[in-house]
Amino acid sequence: MTQQDSSQPRNVAVTTPSGNKAQERLRKILTPVSHKLWNITLEGFENLPTSGPAILCPNHISFFDSVFTMMFAGRQISFVGKAEYMDSWKTKFLFPMMGMIPIDRSGGEKSQAALDAAEAVLRRGELFGMFPEGTRSRDGSLYKGRTGIARLAIESGAPVVPVAMSNTDKIQPTGKVIPNVKRVGMHFGEPMYFGGDSTDLEHLRDVTDQIMNAIHAMSGQEYIDIYAPKKAKLGEITEED
Repeated sequence: MTQQDSSQPRNVAVTTPSGNKAQERLRKILTPVSHKLWNITLEGFENLPTSGPAILCPNHISFFDSVFTMMFAGRQISFVGKAEYMDSWKTKFLFPMMGMIPIDRSGGEKSQAALDAAEAVLRRGELFGMFPEGTRSRDGSLYKGRTGIARLAIESGAPVVPVAMSNTDKIQPTGKVIPNVKRVGMHFGEPMYFGGDSTDLEHLRDVTDQIMNAIHAMSGQEYIDIYAPKKAKLGEITEED
């Protein structure tokens, strides 16, 4: 697997969809700053599609996972986040710039809105980021994936790019205000394509497990075959099986 210095831009022309320049501007500001704060290594960078829809599927050990994914995807990428973020002046402008789509996730039909929003992003030929564990891991382990990722991949036909984040949980541990200076790794796996019946629960579980196995192989985390305790954070989809 090849390795690329994150300070070197990809030698490809990538355009941001019209009407959504805020993230592009934010990326230009944050990326140089990140190089001064952290030593960031990107592996498998060539696996990132430079055009067309794709689902980036990282493990989730830190708030910074969304930030780094947004910065280094090189294209417009969207995540789903809880609508309550729009109630605070601290986040109502910044988080949408980072690609967050506010969703009311109080349950019932509203939980389906997360996947509907994702499908709309993919139909536009953009990237969508989805954390298959459904919430951030509090102990650094990799937990069982939720089948919303499988349903989205099958119904959209978009490839899934597994992503393994490393050391992002060391940047800002609970209770720490000023981020630590740490080496950060992002490992992009080969795109995975899935077909079949999106209403077959056994098939959805098999597809989800394949994605989690790919992440596990890259991250080296301890795998725990239960769902992670939920506490909603930026960019998380809490789709239930």
